[in-house]
Order: sequence, then C-alpha cells, then structure tokens
Amino acid sequence: MPRRTAALLVAIALGSAAAAGCSSAAGPDPAGGSSSGADAAASVPASVLPTPAVSGSTAAVPTAPAPTAPVATDSVPPGVSASSAPAPASVSVRGTVTDGLKSPWGLAVLPGGDLLVSERDSARILRVPAKGGGKAVAGTVPGVTSGGEGGLLGLALSPDFATDHQVYAYFSTGSDNRIVRLDLDPSRPAGSRLGAPTVLLSGIPHGPRHNGGRIAFGPDGFLYAGTGDADDRSLAQDRDSLGGKILRLTRDGEPAPGNPFPGSPVWSLGHRNVQGLAWDPQGRLWASEFGQDTWDELNLITPGGNYGWPTVEGAAGRAGFTDPVAQWHTADASPSGIAFASGAVWVAALRGTRLWRVPVDGDRAAGAPQDFLKGEYGRLRTVAADGDGTLLLVTDNTDGRGSPRPGDDRILRLDVNGG
Repeated sequence: MPRRTAALLVAIALGSAAAAGCSSAAGPDPAGGSSSGADAAASVPASVLPTPAVSGSTAAVPTAPAPTAPVATDSVPPGVSASSAPAPASVSVRGTVTDGLKSPWGLAVLPGGDLLVSERDSARILRVPAKGGGKAVAGTVPGVTSGGEGGLLGLALSPDFATDHQVYAYFSTGSDNRIVRLDLDPSRPAGSRLGAPTVLLSGIPHGPRHNGGRIAFGPDGFLYAGTGDADDRSLAQDRDSLGGKILRLTRDGEPAPGNPFPGSPVWSLGHRNVQGLAWDPQGRLWASEFGQDTWDELNLITPGGNYGWPTVEGAAGRAGFTDPVAQWHTADASPSGIAFASGAVWVAALRGTRLWRVPVDGDRAAGAPQDFLKGEYGRLRTVAADGDGTLLLVTDNTDGRGSPRPGDDRILRLDVNGG
C-alpha cells in the first residue's frame, strides 16, 4: 500500500491566467525583471489547501498527521497551532558582493569564503573574493555549447576540496548534458587555473529547454544531479533515461551504492525540470521544479519516488505519485536554486522575481510561505547559505529573458531575521 503523508499546497491567487508553456522559458518572460517598486513587507498567499500526498516510494518516510477536511487559512496549516507556527521572518540586503556578471548560474562557496560562479553562455568560472569587489576568471570550461537553456550550469565542490581542489560542473554540449570534474590550481596563471575536465557522466538528454543542471554533494558524500526532460515528456517516466530525474552518483560518476534501482544512477523520477537541490539538518533532500502551465513545485525527495510528470502537474492525490509539499502558480515562481537556512527552504524565483521562504517542520510545511524582494532585483537564479549565517542571492537578468539593469548581474548578501 502506498504511504500517505500530509502536504501543504500553496495556491497563490493570480489576477490573470498563467501563461502556457515552460514557466520560465517559453519565450520572453513578461515578468523578467520588469516589475517596478519594492515589496519590503512579506506577503502571504491567499489560501493554503491541505491535501494528502501519495508516494510510490518504497523508502521509509515519516508519517505526518492526516489532515481533516480541506480548509482555507491565511497563515497556519492544519496540524499546526497558532502558537507553534513560526513567526514571520524578515530579509534585508546587506550589500552587493559583486556585479557585472553575464548569465550567472552555479555558485559554490570555497573554504575561506571566496566564491566560484559559473556563467552559462561564456563557459567561464569566476572567482569572487569573500569580501566582495573584484572578480577573476579562474578558467573557461572546454566543450561547452550554449544556446537556449543550455551552457555551463551547476557547480559543486568536492567534499574534500581543501585537499583535492576538485570542482564538479554540469554543462551542455551539442548533443548531451554531462557532468565533469576539474582541478582548480591557484598556482597556475590567471585565467587558466582550471585543469582539463574529466567526464564522469555523459548522455544526459539535451534540448533547447529543460536541461536541469543543478548539482550538489549530499551529507552522505554522494553527488546528486537534477536533470530535465529535454522537452520530451516521455523521458521523465522512463527509468532507462537520465532525463527528468534526480541522479545519485559516486565521485567518479558511477551509480551510488544503495540507489533504489540496482545499477542505475536514478534516485527519483517523474520530474519535468529540476532546478534546485538542498538538504535540511536531518539529511532530507528538497528539490524545486519548473511546472508547465499551472503549478511549480517544491518537493521532498525520497529514493525511488515518482513525482508524476507528465501524468500529473502539481498535487493530484493519485496513488503511485508523490505530491509536492508546496506549489505555486508559474507566474509567481518559476523556482530555480534553493537553500535550507533558519528552519526554512528558500527558493529563488525567476519569472516570479522574488525570494520565497517556506518554513518546514520535519517532512512538511510548517506555515504559509512568505515572499521577499518582489520585483526589486528582477529574475533570481540561485540562492545559497553561507557559513556566516547569511544568504547569497544570484540575479539572472542577462539570460535573454530578463530586463538587465545597470550593474546586472550581481550576487547579493542577505541578512535573515526572525522566523
């Protein structure tokens, strides 16, 4: 029998119908950085609709209390008392770490606080000092083919980076997406400090849209990669395809031991276009995903879980599929990178041009999401937690869908208070 868990479904009322197609990529983005005015105060979604989620995963998942009849509430979901619900948080921009980036995508925090950032179209990896200011080209990754949503995408550092100096990258070629490993040697001349890439995994489906691209090492020491369906919906439900999946790999690109399908790198399936990966302190994996016409998703990932695409989009309550923990109309999100900090999942929104905070309690949402910085910095590509308790936020207005402003694109440092 499938295991049922409670899920908080966040339905944000729209003034107009959501546009059809890829939520962040179907042609020019009408919300791509063109919003005006500031929204310093957090807004609360119009309704929160609890519905049981159905999981086809065979992995043990904590069982949350089953909700009563679906109800609408402004701020507190069923099963959470008003006194125990988290207080609203506040976000302030401490300053700009660097600017003048061109279509930035991946971000990694080096030991000591310096940053590595990838530029999608130039295939460059830049090093940014911890205190901000000037940036230097570490190197250009060979073999990258940019175009559409493809190019140099996610970055991840080896868990032993302090001793092995290895950087992992996800990028597009003319025929596939792949994951490579490179050495970063600061003793080499400026601009050529990256070694030749070693291909760890190739053959990830590639297309003008839906290339996935986020990679991250989990607390178990294995490398996780979010992929897209490359505009071929059938791939997401095909266990033999690497498209529309979350993959779990060894550091050498082999299927990690303990994966749910023996001999396969597939960790979960039924995804349209995974864009963000983050773990909470208990080691649970959260992932963001672009929807099609109606719902973007924040999912709690379990091994072998099937997240429904293309059979369902958003919460369906159907046996064999796992419902999202939170969902948004596509005009309000198009969720990209995510981070876990201060008891919440933080979600960078592209088309929605804002930063979302989803407070969580265990395996479910603990309160209604809040949004911050709406329209103030345009499209937001990546958010990451820094070691000093701040958040790093990467804008992406130069990707062809935004409206660049003077200084774009930039990395901002945010202070988070309350919550």
